[in-house]
Amino acid sequence: MKINIPLHIIDMQGDGYHLLVEVKIGRTRYKVVLDTGASKTVFDQMMLTKASNDIVIESTDRLSAGLGTLTMASYTATLPVFKIGRLSLLNFEVAVLDLSTINQAYAQLNHPQVLGVLGGDILMQNNAVIDYGKRKLKLETRDKNQETR
Repeated sequence: MKINIPLHIIDMQGDGYHLLVEVKIGRTRYKVVLDTGASKTVFDQMMLTKASNDIVIESTDRLSAGLGTLTMASYTATLPVFKIGRLSLLNFEVAVLDLSTINQAYAQLNHPQVLGVLGGDILMQNNAVIDYGKRKLKLETRDKNQETR
């Protein structure tokens, strides 16, 4: 099944553009940055903790590279249901890091706070196509741990 998700394009004031997508955890909606260079979907530790008491964040032995640092301690969390438009990802594992510097930069530019970044794990698995002209993210569902509504 093909799903079209609206993209919000924000101007980084002369330093390019960021694409934002609305997602949902529980009953709460959040913005995430669409990041084709991120290998995995990553959420901010503090915002995810506030999102739900049911989400358990666990330490991992892995170190994460990127986000302005060579290595950073990382955590993981499994979301019972993570929604992107009509796509529901069941028991979806995300990386969890301190992304406060991203939200601080966004606040300085008067942009909305973001939960994190939507990465290549979701984009590749769902044959993502970014249509800048129509401001749409197109996904194609095909996994047993996904459902559409």
